[in-house]
Amino acid sequence: MEVVPDTGSTNADLTARAGDGAPHGAVLIADHQRTGRGRLRRSWSAPPGASVALSVLLRPTRTTGWSWLPLVCGIAVADAVRAAGANAVLKWPNDVLVDDLKLAGILVERTQTPAGPAVIIGCGINTTASIGDLPVPTATSIAAVGLGITPLDLVVDVLLRLDRLVTFWGDEANDDLLGDMYSNRCSSLGQRVRAQLADTEVVGVATGIDADGGLLVHTADAEVTVVAGDVVHLRGNH
Repeated sequence: MEVVPDTGSTNADLTARAGDGAPHGAVLIADHQRTGRGRLRRSWSAPPGASVALSVLLRPTRTTGWSWLPLVCGIAVADAVRAAGANAVLKWPNDVLVDDLKLAGILVERTQTPAGPAVIIGCGINTTASIGDLPVPTATSIAAVGLGITPLDLVVDVLLRLDRLVTFWGDEANDDLLGDMYSNRCSSLGQRVRAQLADTEVVGVATGIDADGGLLVHTADAEVTVVAGDVVHLRGNH
């Protein structure tokens, strides 16, 4: 594990180290990212010291089911926040919300290395940011929700939970149980949602999680499985 005060992107740094032979379980943590990234190529920004970025390198022996890893990380973060005293839930696939506001986001990337394929799990958690420091009005932080836990203690708990969950995921016989664990924490289920895909959108009610972690959406015409996309919870007549 390495902790740095500042870097461009912990995911990018750990990807480079994976290519140089860094081992399974290597962790990089930064108090500030200058060029942090989120899903769908979005930028991830926060003032220095207001958030924690952490990335974990995995070299899984399991060859299937890698699409579960973003969801597994979401469970780890949500449960750590719950243990600290806030009712955290998951918005599919892996945004961690408290009171419908985003506390943490997760970006999982696959990379090819001389030793074979590897996975970088990246997570950004808003920590000490006040309400006025948050980048958007739909965000929140540990400080804003009044959690009595230090950023370090929260990160340690997240990593311990992630370690156990990745081990659990390593046995594909546990996939159904993982699906149940995720569903029990997912606020998207039962909601009317809009999933923005690459060239179209799907609007309907999110009804479940499939065997690969995809979101099942019941539209007016059919049941559609969303495997990647931007999901919005709809309110009112949208």
